[in-house]
Amino acid sequence: MPEGPSILILREDVQHFAGKKVLATEGNTKTIDISRFLNKKVIEFKSWGKHFLICYSGFSVRIHFLLFGSYAVDTPKDRVPRLHLRFSNGDIFFYSCSIKILEGDVNQYYDWSGDVMNVDWDKKKAKKKIRENPDMMVCDTLLHQDIFAGVGNIIKNEVLYRIRVHPESINQKLSEYKLNNMIREARQYSFDFLGWKKQYVLKKHWLAHTKKICVRCKGPIIRKITGKFERRSFFCPHCQPLYD
Repeated sequence: MPEGPSILILREDVQHFAGKKVLATEGNTKTIDISRFLNKKVIEFKSWGKHFLICYSGFSVRIHFLLFGSYAVDTPKDRVPRLHLRFSNGDIFFYSCSIKILEGDVNQYYDWSGDVMNVDWDKKKAKKKIRENPDMMVCDTLLHQDIFAGVGNIIKNEVLYRIRVHPESINQKLSEYKLNNMIREARQYSFDFLGWKKQYVLKKHWLAHTKKICVRCKGPIIRKITGKFERRSFFCPHCQPLYD
């Protein structure tokens, strides 16, 4: 599943289509009428967490890439796209994604301060939401898009390894220091992820995700399905204490 930093890269990749009219549409989506975009000018591209937004006058298109979604600019992949938009200066193709129309002003749908990579990110709001969920596991907290929009499983695993917290720890058992550290690192690692992704060296910087040996204590990294979301966690049981 593309995480927040990957959606920001997509937003940057398509900026040259902003202000352009859609000249042709096609795709196998059954959930929307793609002819609605014809001859409509793209006002801007926005993102919120894992949502990519194509904004027109009076409505927006929300793209969610789910687990296996992807996109291509100008050069299509060898399969039928869910949605294809053609402009005078190129094309965008979306694959294996969820597509939805958001009527009216896009700002009514999103709290931009909940996106860890947005300039309006509000860490105080994040802490308040965590405090309102005292019995939630931290592995679920970091993946909760109403708290940390844009954080995905890779970021979750790497943040918890950085701050030395077991993924099955409970929110209310974290010290104030650990809680603040988790909130700070969720944002910091997201921007680290973005920089490494652009340089094509992201995987070289993984310390826990998909790893087998802890670089700190040389003990084994454990792989386990954790939390309500049942996602893969990679953690060191020695370096990451369980706060339960």
